[in-house]
Amino acid sequence: MKIAIIGVGAMGGAILKGYCRYGKFDLVTMNPENQRVSQLTDRLGVQLVCQTKQVVATHPDVVILTTPAPVTVDVARTLANLSPATIIISAAAGVSQADLRKVLTTQTIATMIPNTPVAVNAGAIGLAMPDQASTAQQQTIKDVLSPLGDIIEVPENQLGIVGVIGGCGPAFVDVFMDAMSDAAVLHGMGRQTAYELVASMVKGSGALATATKEAPALLRDQVASPGGTTIRGVAALEKDGFRHAVIDAVNKSNE
Repeated sequence: MKIAIIGVGAMGGAILKGYCRYGKFDLVTMNPENQRVSQLTDRLGVQLVCQTKQVVATHPDVVILTTPAPVTVDVARTLANLSPATIIISAAAGVSQADLRKVLTTQTIATMIPNTPVAVNAGAIGLAMPDQASTAQQQTIKDVLSPLGDIIEVPENQLGIVGVIGGCGPAFVDVFMDAMSDAAVLHGMGRQTAYELVASMVKGSGALATATKEAPALLRDQVASPGGTTIRGVAALEKDGFRHAVIDAVNKSNE
């Protein structure tokens, strides 16, 4: 399957890295001339073109748009000569399927909000399927995105909050990890060891929640034994407003 990625900024680059790690798709990228992008695609051994007409000439099966939202519809308009069989997946926040269908009238168009862990095939990908997509087309979309991480299907009007939780969330977790690492260093642990320990803890906690599908509160209760060290720490988080701080961060990001 040939996949074209149009726009190799932070998100397009992360998607590209994830696909290169996966190694089973034929890839082509398009970006205006940019030394950083050229160096990245050279290092990964991926074809890079600078014009959308060159993308059309490669006859991709799927086109992933990771262009800035203000220019996405204009970029999509230049893809009008694509085969009607080509599936479009847009990662441009705030650009709806209806917006894109105005200029791409014959293509099946899905919208998604991924996050940067797609670079290591561990992304959280909010996906709004097009209503008119056939079963085969829906399967193709899932086959294209599943190597990048977990797909969470939502109505298109929920992609905004997906972007906050999935997209901004890693930065919130990074702040938490940095604070945990500082605490470990305060208690005598080496800085690099602290980073490795905290990253492993977060990875394992996420993997356990994904595998068990249990509510976070139930997983917490399995660790917090009566009168133990964990419940004392949880009580300190509650006293210091940790839960409110997280909810407020989401609310502010969603404004």
